Amino acid sequence: MNASTKFRPLWQIVRDGMRGGVCARVRRYLRTVAMFRLQGSKVLAVDMTGDAVKAKNGSMVAYDGQMAFKKLTGGGEGLRGMVTRRLTGEQMTVMEVRGQGTCWFADRASEINLVRLSGDKLFVESSNLLATDGGLRTGTTFTGLRGASQGNGLFTTTVEGHGQAAILSDGPAVVLRVSPQYPLIVDPGAYVAHQGNVRQSFQSGVTFRTLLGEGGGEAFQIRFEGDGLVYVQPSERNTIAGDV
Repeated sequence: MNASTKFRPLWQIVRDGMRGGVCARVRRYLRTVAMFRLQGSKVLAVDMTGDAVKAKNGSMVAYDGQMAFKKLTGGGEGLRGMVTRRLTGEQMTVMEVRGQGTCWFADRASEINLVRLSGDKLFVESSNLLATDGGLRTGTTFTGLRGASQGNGLFTTTVEGHGQAAILSDGPAVVLRVSPQYPLIVDPGAYVAHQGNVRQSFQSGVTFRTLLGEGGGEAFQIRFEGDGLVYVQPSERNTIAGDV
């Protein structure tokens, strides 16, 4: 919808709607947007009508209708994304699926969680990203010690724009709120993704008791501050921090 229709008087919108103008534009928009839905908790069904989605390579388990599959070299946005991923070591092999019908995706019986983006940015580990709307932009961002503590490298994947993304977790993900009054501390092995106006820092829980093997076992944590959401899984992956 352009600026001229966005700020038009209500009576004009109603008038055009009665004539089929607005309704026709809405119908055309819906026909070009892939519809994400969960079929159970471990299978993602995507209904497509000529549009496209990007998904983890090899994650398609079934489809009906007419579908075309294309591997996207490097998993990024064009040449810049490909080069960035190779330089940063953020491994992410993506395929584009385009067609008409329904395509089902899954990955090693992992739980699937749907995230809706409204112009904001999602930060997610590449191994936890299953699929995105074709219109969403993917990239990388520097994470520093946080990524290193997880054993995922110094960079992580970003997803930005308007649409839906499907992320994976080992067990049903829990969505935790971060607010200015209540910062959140997360174990690196349980972290999956986050979105919103959130700042993250890396803090150490190493003490003399930890070095003697008498600590709580959580040598490092991620501290989130600001206003947003953090997705955590109920199963901790093996991390460098957990081995300290």
